[in-house]
Parts: sequence; structure tokens; C-alpha cells
Amino acid sequence: MARLFEPLQLGALHLANRIVMAPMTRNRAEPDGTPGALMVDYYAARADAGLIVAEGAWPSAAGQAYCRQPGILTPAHIAGWRRVTDAVHARGGRIVLQLMHAGRIGSRHVKPEGVETVAPSAVQARVEIFTDSAGMQPCDMPRALSTQEVREVVEEFAQAARNAIAAGFDGVELHCTSGYLPMQFMATGSNQRSDAYGGSLANRVRFPVECLAAMADAIGPGRVGLRMNPGNTYNDIIDDNPAETHRELARQAAGLGLAYLHVMRAPLPDIDAFALGREHFAGRLILNDGFDGPASEAAIETGQGDAVSFARHFIANPDLVRRLKEGFPLSGFDRRTLYSAGAAGYTDYPLAV
Repeated sequence: MARLFEPLQLGALHLANRIVMAPMTRNRAEPDGTPGALMVDYYAARADAGLIVAEGAWPSAAGQAYCRQPGILTPAHIAGWRRVTDAVHARGGRIVLQLMHAGRIGSRHVKPEGVETVAPSAVQARVEIFTDSAGMQPCDMPRALSTQEVREVVEEFAQAARNAIAAGFDGVELHCTSGYLPMQFMATGSNQRSDAYGGSLANRVRFPVECLAAMADAIGPGRVGLRMNPGNTYNDIIDDNPAETHRELARQAAGLGLAYLHVMRAPLPDIDAFALGREHFAGRLILNDGFDGPASEAAIETGQGDAVSFARHFIANPDLVRRLKEGFPLSGFDRRTLYSAGAAGYTDYPLAV
């Protein structure tokens, strides 16, 4: 697997190898969203990856979806993340932060008192989320953002990018999938607006493209990435033509000079997400979902992508890079501890002997 261990340049980011740790919500931050010592240990243990994409962090209080989800808003958040990035850099790693605004995916039992759940339109997501205080709860009915408020959220993403750099991150990634705010704007089922951010395809992709442009202006385009997943229906996302929507997103993103496009395998058999990304983005591609070592090597060798990201394998294998390189077997993870508090199933997975 020689190609997998070659260095790679992604914009301003120099990777020692082409193995990327995908962003994964793990719900281990403090109640106020501040990263603590557990998160320092978790990310530092995986610093052999060519790049770590740290889990989705909220840019504003309205953007929080889940209990114990980290933020990148307050001085405490920045200081907590600085301890994480310092630990990763001390081991020679590179780390970027995924910025995630949940939009209509949220509950008053999670957000601070008085903070509203907002979305492109007042369309409630037909899903439930877990809350520490009240167990499983339906998502709140969101309030539709005004046109001016949409522009303010764009600036929140730009400020979050600046905060990430202040926290020592090498860059940021826009979370544009899994049914969160950027995808809510893109999808016909959740966007019923009649202003410049709704209706036509160009209008529906305007919000994520403006967020990317604002983030690029704030910290430089070579430090900004985009994650997308054509056909993803998670969190009650319905779109009349997801392939067309994501082609337009990729085309517009391609003109911004971004560091990379991070593409998840499409859940629909009639969409080839990797081919879509390669055809319409024309920049560096990170491929995600369902890869092992040999499949990753083949994808890079054939030019399907430039790097491959791993999620599940990095949970139970903090030394995944070594295991792939030296042929050690991969451990499985405990699904019961994916989102629970504490070290169990987070920082206690053993290294290969």
C-alpha cells in the first residue's frame, strides 16, 4: 500500500500520508461545549493520521444540536481546543475543525435558555434527538431565518473559522451533509423560501457557497474544505434531485480555490458521489465510507481520490496508521459507547501489540 503512505498537499495543508481521520460526533465535551482532557487524549492518540478532521463544532448557540457537543464560540472553547491542537501538533499531526450548524436539528432541552432553533423555513424535522435532561425528544419547530439573519449566520461561520485558527487548527471544514443547516438550505423539502436563498437551484446552494467564501476570506481558501454526501436523507432530508443539487454545489465550490472536497459514498445506487466530485470539483478529493486498506490504495492508485478518510476504524484503532502499514488486524468498536460520557469506548481502546 505504498500510495496510501505518500505525502500529499491539500491547499496550504501538508499531509505526511493520505490517511485521514473523518469527523465523528462523540459527545465528550463539557456541558458548555468546552473540550476537556479526554478530548486531548483522544485526538493526540490518533495524530499519526495525515490529517484529522475534528468533530463538528457549533459556531453559535443556535447551531448546537447535541448534548456535550463542542463549540468554537467562546474564549473557553478556543482555549480547550488549543490544548487539543497543541497535543496533535506535538506528535507531528495536522488537524482541521469541522464547523457544524445544526439548524432545525435541535431541542430546547439542549440549547441554553432563550436560544431559538432556526432553519431556512418553519418545517419541523421528523426525528428525535437524545437529551441528557429529558431523554429522547422531538426536534423543536424551527423559526425561519430572515434574509438578514441568513447573512449574519454566514458571518458566524467566518468568525468560527477565525476562532479555529486562534485555537491552533490548521484549517476548517464546512459540514454540508447529514441534514444540518447548509443541507437544509440545499434540499427542496426543507427550503420553502422565496428570497435569494430559496426556490431555484442556484438560490438553494447560495448559503453554503457564501459560507465557504466567507470562511476562505477569513483564513485563506487553502485552509478551507467542504464535506458533502449526495443522496443523504439523514435527519429527514428530502430533495427532489440530490445529484443535480450536489453537482451545482461542487461546481460553485470549485471556483473558490478550496483545499479539498471531502465526499462520502452516496447511499443511493444511482448516484456515484466520487465520480460526481471528481468531474465537477477539479481539486483534491478525500473519499469516505466503507474503505479498508487495500480498497483505499486502489482508490488512490486509480485516481478516484487523493486521500481516504476513516471513521469507524479510527474509533477502536487509535494506531490505525501503524496497523494498516504493518498489517495488524483491526479491532471493532463498541456501539454502546459511541455517544456516552466518559473514557469508556473513547480513550481506552488498546494499541496493537
